[in-house]
This record gives sequence, structure tokens and C-alpha cells, in this order.
Amino acid sequence: MTTAVFTSDTEARLAVARQVADAVLFEGYVLYPYRASAAKNRFRWQFGVLVPPSWSAAGEHSQQHTACLMEPRPGAELALEVRFLHVQRRTVEELRADGSHAPVPELRLADRVLPTWDEGVEERVTLTVPVGALDGEGITVPFTRPAAEETEDVTDAEGRVRGRLVRRREAISGVLRISAAELDGPYRVRRLSVTVENDSCWNAGPDADRHAALAHSLVATHTLLRLDAGSFLSMTDPPEWARSAVAACDNRHTWPVLAGEPGHADLVLSSPIILDDHPAIAPESPGALYDATEIDEILALRTAALTDEEKREARGTDARAAAVIDLADTMPQEVLERLHGAVRSLREVTGPREPSGADLLVPDAPWWDPAGDPSVDPARDHVLVDGRAVRAGSRVLLCPRLRRSDAQDLFLDGRNALVEAVLHDVDGGVHIAVTLEDDPGADIRREQGRFLYFQPDEVRALEDV
Repeated sequence: MTTAVFTSDTEARLAVARQVADAVLFEGYVLYPYRASAAKNRFRWQFGVLVPPSWSAAGEHSQQHTACLMEPRPGAELALEVRFLHVQRRTVEELRADGSHAPVPELRLADRVLPTWDEGVEERVTLTVPVGALDGEGITVPFTRPAAEETEDVTDAEGRVRGRLVRRREAISGVLRISAAELDGPYRVRRLSVTVENDSCWNAGPDADRHAALAHSLVATHTLLRLDAGSFLSMTDPPEWARSAVAACDNRHTWPVLAGEPGHADLVLSSPIILDDHPAIAPESPGALYDATEIDEILALRTAALTDEEKREARGTDARAAAVIDLADTMPQEVLERLHGAVRSLREVTGPREPSGADLLVPDAPWWDPAGDPSVDPARDHVLVDGRAVRAGSRVLLCPRLRRSDAQDLFLDGRNALVEAVLHDVDGGVHIAVTLEDDPGADIRREQGRFLYFQPDEVRALEDV
């Protein structure tokens, strides 16, 4: 086991997932209208907060636990990166005539208003470890971040020193526990367990509150995992054979999803915010707005419409808030227009193609006419299911998949059905049209062509009629 400096390949792969991980890290960091005085910015740090063990309150906890399944190849290494924010208390001090400094609630300058504020400093715990070293008790990695104090002079537009900002961070410590166990069965699958725990020694005292505890907490804690040889299984939509093993995984205060590009399974993001597999930032988004469930167009328009005084306070609240104000003020019209709606489900299906026989026989023929295309025949076409050909007249057992089914489909789980047709769509997908064997209205449905439709991995082949 080594404390990582990651290899260039691992670093490149983790960088793919960090864009979404950054959104998790700063989710709700500062909310519109981006001013410290706004009511909704007075209760902060709501996601992935691991408090010190001496502090206990409803809904707060000192550790999070990730469990997921992986199929590592022999000699595989696991790269791990735990990321969190370390709360930094920023106080404002005004320069007095005698050269001393005195704390003030805020310092008002011509271009900004600097209030007392809690900033977040990004921290990382990184390591690489051979998967084989995780067997049994696995490994335990303690980590600490020391207390620190920094000062920064504040100058006005004429360059005169008007005061200073004093930033203080409390010492925090934690422990990372990682282990893996091979599961029984025909597949060489391991259950990976990762626990991140805050074990900071802080005496909460009878009068301590959440604000005091946050200075000793790990905030927005999440974990990135990468296998250099092998793959992870989806915890959201696992293969059928792995469903019971996935159900046995104990995830507490975090949820692991496949990260990076669709079609790749070497990355996992375990996040305190529930995500789907392969989450991605919308390509239209011009920058981070940090607002929970942000809608870029609305937030950009509202931010640009803030008064000059409101923008002064937002700029002084936090450097990230100042960047949002500048982004909204300088956003070109064509960028703003791109934020006005995007439909992800539509794909281009027309375009240049080789002429077919139908084009030669029928003038002004449509770009695709299923009735005139001899390559498809729903009554005779088949698809392989469980290694057997399923076609019109075959009997199947319905097994709807959770992610692609509605409530009506789920009620049909375990029912026998008769295949009426095997249909191919223009995108290469296959759909199996069925009627239920015990449906007294099956004949009427057949006459009207009102079938139920399932994909090949949602049925099991039974003996032919």
C-alpha cells in the first residue's frame, strides 16, 4: 500500500469523475442570492457532514460506509480518493487609527462588503493499494489535518489598508478503513467496503452547538474509486445474477454509482447525494452556481438582476460567490440562450444513407418504410434469449427491470406470456410484443394490435408452444 501520487493513467481517469464530484463537494455551498445575510445562507453544510464523535444531534453522524461489488483482474490495484471540505472561520478586523485591529461584523468598501463568513477548504486523502491486500481485516489509514491561522490585509480601491481577514481552521482527524471479501458462487466477485470516520478529539461541552461542531467536521464527504484492471458492478441496475449480492451491501449515508463515460465501469463515485449511474454536468452549463438543484437559466437571470448593493455584498461574501456574480454579468447572450431548454432523448435519425430497393421502386419514398423493407418481418424475426430463439408463438416468463418499468409492468413480474412479434427499431433496439397467457381479452388485444412490450433482458424463454 502506498500513499498516492496517482499514475498518469489513474489521474486522468479520476479527473473524468471529478467534475461531477466537484458539484457534490460544493452542493449548497452558497445559495442564491449569494449573500451571507440571506436567511438560507445562515444554515449551511447539509450534505455529507461527518461530525466529531463527541457531538450528537438528530440526523448527524460521524461516519459513512460504502459497500459495492467489483470484479478485479489478477494483480489489480485500487485507487481511492476521499474528498471533503475543512471549514475555515473567517473573521473581519478593522484597522484602527492607533494601528491595532478590532473585530467588526463587516467591513464596507466601495466595491464589496466583507462579512464574517465560513469558507470551505478542499481536502483529499488519496492512496493506492493492491486489491489482494484488502482481504480479511483489510487496511486502516489514519489521517489528520492540523490547525492553522492565516491573515490577509484588506485594501480599498486606492490601495490603503483598511483592515484584515483572519482565517482559522481547527485540527481534525479521521480514519479510513478498506476491506474486500470474495463472495461465494460461480462468479469471482468481491464486496468492497470503505468506511470514512471522523475521530477528531473535540470536547463538545454542554453548550456546544452545530456551528461549533462544524469546525471539527468533514463536510460534503464523498469517495472516488478506480480499478486499473477490472470493473465495478452497477448498484442501481445490477445484472440479474448479482441482485441478491447487491441487496446485501450495506451503504450508510452514501450511495455508490458508476462514474465517468457510459460504457465504462472502472470508476465509482460514492456520494451523499443520490445519483444515477454515469452522472454528468449538463454541457450547456457555463459554470458552477453552487445552488442546490440549480437551474442555470433562472439563476443566471436572477443573479444578473441583483442590485449593485446586493452584488457588492455577494462579492465580499466568498470568492466563489464573486465568481458567480462576474459570470452572470459577463455571460454572452448566445450562452444564455443555450440554457433555455435541452431535450436529451431526441437523436438525429435522418441523414445520408445508401439507397435501398424501396427507394428505386417507390418514387418519393419515406426515409424508412417498415412495410417495404424486406430485411425486417415482425412475424418471422427472432431474438436470442437465454441462448434460445424467441419469435412469434414462443412462450416467455416476464421479468421487468426496475429502471425501465412503470408500476403496471412490475405487477406483471412472474407472469407467463405469448410472444406476438419481435420488433426492431431504427436505433437497433429490439422489442418483444406479448399478450398474457391468462388474459381473457388477449384475442381482442391481438386484433387491435394492443400488445405489451418488453426488452430481451426482461423475459426468460420457456418451452415453445
